[in-house]
Amino acid sequence: MLEVKQLNFSYADKSILTEIDFSLQQGHHLALIGKSGTGKSTLLSLINGNLQPNKGEIYWNKQKIFNPNHQLVAEHDNIKYLTQEFNVMPYTTVSENIKEHLSRMYPEKNESICKRLLNVVELENFSNVKVKKLSGGQKQRVALAKVLAKKPELLLLDEPFSHIDVFLRNQLRRKLFSYLKEENITCIFATHDPDDFLSYADKCLILDNAKIHDFRPMIEVYNQPKSQLTALLMGEVNCLSSELLQLESNNCSEIFLIYPNEIYLSRQASVEVKIKNNFFKGSHFLIEAMLGSKKMFFSHSSALPKNSLAKVEFNFPKEKRKLIIDSDCIT
Repeated sequence: MLEVKQLNFSYADKSILTEIDFSLQQGHHLALIGKSGTGKSTLLSLINGNLQPNKGEIYWNKQKIFNPNHQLVAEHDNIKYLTQEFNVMPYTTVSENIKEHLSRMYPEKNESICKRLLNVVELENFSNVKVKKLSGGQKQRVALAKVLAKKPELLLLDEPFSHIDVFLRNQLRRKLFSYLKEENITCIFATHDPDDFLSYADKCLILDNAKIHDFRPMIEVYNQPKSQLTALLMGEVNCLSSELLQLESNNCSEIFLIYPNEIYLSRQASVEVKIKNNFFKGSHFLIEAMLGSKKMFFSHSSALPKNSLAKVEFNFPKEKRKLIIDSDCIT
């Protein structure tokens, strides 16, 4: 179990993290998300022991994580951290990289571990290729297999799929997170991509203004976002007033957060929009429309004629998506 207690960290006079306090059960996967510069990488480095916090403590299974003030090399036997600057040996083969830190007393076991991890990261055909000959994305996968080789209890990943080709990314995600679940490996991964966290995170921790903005189960965060920021990090979202939705309300500051897939064309609907643009998404089109003077987006199976009028209805859990705000909604 990971325990982060009242963690503060700053560079010079700039506060990066303030009063960060959370825990994570063994085997659970946590998505660390937020806008760029909100301290995601810094938090991972603190958990790994690379940085000295101004305040607070971190424990893994009741054992305190030491920082640079207590030990020369920041390393915990059961914690592995894959940064965005992944560490590989360019003049040795992929297999030699993966087996670098394994004991040479058990060659057959090492070969079995290596073979399994080559499958996880989709590099079976590159086992004997020197790493210097690989692409950036392939090197990232070698680095990932390398940190998994000694089977850490806690794995820290910083943008783990950033260099991976799109056509490989989905398969790699499925294989990696399935492997981590099978081995009961706890994982914290920083990412900006909803495709990373929506399907594979048990919990979601959102950082904003140096603090924890939200920390709940992933499905709960998506279905009941506590703020506009939370919803926007999930992907495209509409922020519409009760007046525009033609809902009765006594509060002029009441707005609703609505995802594009919760809006449908309906001839019986009373809300009318003007079509402005169509964006092809493969399985559907994302339609840009104007509701009065407000821009909005909804999903539809085909493109709609520009400047045409359409009637739409909204099917979303109103009580879970209602916010009271003091200013105009983020667009």
